Amino acid sequence: MRESTAKKAPETGELSRNQEKAIVALLAHPSISEAAKSAGVSESSIWRWLQDETFRKRYRKAQDKVFDGALGSLQGATTQAVDCLVRNLTCKMPSAEVAAAKTILDFTMKARELLDLAGRVEELERAIAAAG
Repeated sequence: MRESTAKKAPETGELSRNQEKAIVALLAHPSISEAAKSAGVSESSIWRWLQDETFRKRYRKAQDKVFDGALGSLQGATTQAVDCLVRNLTCKMPSAEVAAAKTILDFTMKARELLDLAGRVEELERAIAAAG
């Protein structure tokens, strides 16, 4: 497993080719060991890179992109999920009806709490901006 000794350019925050490959591998594999094998680098290199702020920021940005894509897929299925819950409210199976009702109520309450919290945060941000 011979890896490049190319270092990132400190002034530009660029990552080496191996570091870029390691980020892709970290996203695709559940362990550092597997990611290292896939990227063709040593585990110790990945551990060392994970201590580097530039590498961590780029890894986090890549994770965010993956998460955003997954969230988009979930949002696309939301309507179907709600339709399923609504159907189960009247499916003539009491346990399924209760479970559907509980799920709908739980998510409704959680959404209400989050909206209230978001409003309070916005008010605080406006107050801070006005005071500053």
